[in-house]
Amino acid sequence: MDHDIFWGSDHPGIDFSVTAPDGTMAYALKGVSGEKFELKALHYGIYKFCFHNPVSTPETVSFYIHVGHIPNEHDLAKDEHLDPINVKIAELREALESVISEQKYLKARDARHRYTNEGTRKRVVLFTMGEYILIAATSLMQVVYIRRLFSKSFAYNRV
Repeated sequence: MDHDIFWGSDHPGIDFSVTAPDGTMAYALKGVSGEKFELKALHYGIYKFCFHNPVSTPETVSFYIHVGHIPNEHDLAKDEHLDPINVKIAELREALESVISEQKYLKARDARHRYTNEGTRKRVVLFTMGEYILIAATSLMQVVYIRRLFSKSFAYNRV
């Protein structure tokens, strides 16, 4: 199972737990962000996945679950009826699912980085525009001050 959570670095993360069909805690993580893990089911039945957000702000959680089973030669039909290639095919299928899962994770990570870069770009543009406005205002004030300094009415009033 892979899951990706999108938030800033100041967020404490979320708590994640997996409960087995018999009610025992099969897996638990605290304060996670963009973690990956594998869980081998020890019991047959329905497992419960719980995401808990310890802070009050709403968060978006995206997760992917792949349920797979690599059969052994003993689990399949008798050896005389079965070619070991079937086991390799099952292993390749699992490897392909792993690659697909990794690709989904990387796409989500790319989206998260793009979101961060867009926010940073907007702040840089606003800061630069503020600098331009401040430089223009300072230049205008200097021109007004220098003109006032050299005006005749101001020069006669000096003592």
